[in-house]
Amino acid sequence: MNELVRLSKVLTLVFCLVILLASVTLLLYYNPTLFLHQEVPTETVAKIPMIKLWKAPDTAAIPKNKEGERIRYGRDLVARTSYYLGPQGKVMNISNGMNCQNCHLDAGTKPFGNNYGSVASTYPKFRPRSGTIEGIEKRVNDCLERSLNGQPLDSLSKEMRAFVSYIQWVGKDVPKGEKAPGSGFVEMKWLTRAANPAIGRKLYLQKCQICHGYSGEGQKLSANSYYIYPPLWGENSFTTGAGLYRISNFARYIRANMPNGATFEKPILSEEEAWDIAAYVESLPRPLKNFRQDWPRVELKPVDHPFGPYADSFSEKQHKYGPFKEILEKEKK
Repeated sequence: MNELVRLSKVLTLVFCLVILLASVTLLLYYNPTLFLHQEVPTETVAKIPMIKLWKAPDTAAIPKNKEGERIRYGRDLVARTSYYLGPQGKVMNISNGMNCQNCHLDAGTKPFGNNYGSVASTYPKFRPRSGTIEGIEKRVNDCLERSLNGQPLDSLSKEMRAFVSYIQWVGKDVPKGEKAPGSGFVEMKWLTRAANPAIGRKLYLQKCQICHGYSGEGQKLSANSYYIYPPLWGENSFTTGAGLYRISNFARYIRANMPNGATFEKPILSEEEAWDIAAYVESLPRPLKNFRQDWPRVELKPVDHPFGPYADSFSEKQHKYGPFKEILEKEKK
């Protein structure tokens, strides 16, 4: 009887060991590095925010006075530009139907979503593109003319004063002269090859057309409403004079914000995918807007500015799509 008990215990132990061994084998099969010491790759470390990002003030804190009314109106102008200033605008008809918010996400408050966090703290400032010192009014009109293919507002108009009041309020907590962490676009490495529109087209059809359409036409809430997903090319999209027509700006914007649900902390696309999608979108026709006064000092043009003349002998195509390594090395000399 005792021997039977001992045998039963041995068999139970053997059975448990077999189950344990099988479990470990399966874990290693599906994740061979599970029990190895793993260091976080340098690239990953670089993308983990080490500082507290800027956060826009709560709209509930907008004062309940005349200035507060201007701020609220300015916010609504950013979010629903087309309703006020679009082709059937309530106030005037001076833009293409897109909203400022289509490029400046969450009414210009999203980290690395082309936000307004640093505008109040850094303007007025010298900008090499115009070769002049610009105020916030100039920045607003640049967006209206370049991105919304429209006409400028009078600097004293109710709408311009509302835009300026809102932008100043959004950045009110950023010390003068400082840049808010999370402003602009997320950092990315320069692509070592030329960005490829053909690869980008395949990626666009897989990951982007569900919102922006097969032909890049965007989506509206209704026929007479504003865009919830903006057109990416064609007559209603941003023009060749827009800042997002520079491939590095557009690729970095895509990387941190697209497709829906992506953030700078948890991007959905790889950096190469963002470059190639940007190349595809920017290879397609859009309104041509030529600002001949831009870049009075040609040597200050960004490496990926898509139009000559340049201070070097590289082609417009290489300046637009890359590879940029040769150009950057030449600039260093």
